[in-house]
Formats: sequence, C-alpha cells, structure tokens
Amino acid sequence: MTSRLPESAGQLSRRTLIRNTGLSALAIAALSACSNYGNQPAAPASAPGSDGTASGSPRSGTGGSGSGGLTAAKADIPVGGGKIFPDAQAVVTQPKSGEFKAFTAVCTHQACIVAEVVETINCNCHGSKFSITDGSVVTGPAPSPLAAKTVTANGENLRIT
Repeated sequence: MTSRLPESAGQLSRRTLIRNTGLSALAIAALSACSNYGNQPAAPASAPGSDGTASGSPRSGTGGSGSGGLTAAKADIPVGGGKIFPDAQAVVTQPKSGEFKAFTAVCTHQACIVAEVVETINCNCHGSKFSITDGSVVTGPAPSPLAAKTVTANGENLRIT
C-alpha cells in the first residue's frame, strides 16, 4: 500500500515564495548595514594630502634604471602624522620632528589600503589602527603590524624603498 501526498504538499505557493524572498532580502540588508566592509572610498589619483589623508603621489615612481621606490618631500610629511601614497602602496610618517618612518599602506587584516594618518595610521575598512612610530597594531582586527620600508634622507627629500 502506498500513501500519496497531496500535490501541493511538495510545492511552495507563489505567496510563500514571494514572502520568503522578501524576508531574505530584508535580512541581508539589515546585516550589511551592520558592516563597514568595502566602504573604503577609492583613492583619488591626486588630491591634497598635507593633512595626512590619502592622496596621490606626484613624486612617486617606479621607473628609471629599475630603481623603483618613492620620493617624497620632507615638508609634505606632517609632524605627528603622515601621508599615504596609494599608488606606491606606502605610508610615510614623522612621529617626531626630523624622524621619518615608512610602512606598507596595505592593512594586514583584509588588504585594504589605509585611508588616513591622524596620530595613528587608520584603515577605514574595519577600523584597524597602527602606530606611526613602528607600524604595530594599536586597534584590531588587524592581526599583525604594517611591514616597514626603508627611508633614506637626501637633502629635503626622502627615498622610500
């Protein structure tokens, strides 16, 4: 003896399908509102950056004799802050007057380019903050410090490699 299910038992009604789809969309929207992921604005090709915000790198370059690296004017790096060079994926800081440091601008959490330097190097993707002195993590979720780069002073300019 076989039992038969009613024909509609294995099928969703149109009303149930529409309701469930709407509820799913609402749940996704609510969850995404709780997240900052991916909200980092694209870095402009060139913008004023003396205030420590992300900017272009008019003095950066990777060509010429295969030397690579970045050249920045000391005067462009504020004391107690820094400047981001997104094209070169570098951030240059000046923790104390005349003391220059450089790090990769790629956040160690999810590889976003850091967005600003205001007493710390800040990534807007998930809120990680790094020390302008040594690149160490001040506030997570970043799991490790920013990698240091080499800074060489040459008169009024800095060479970062």
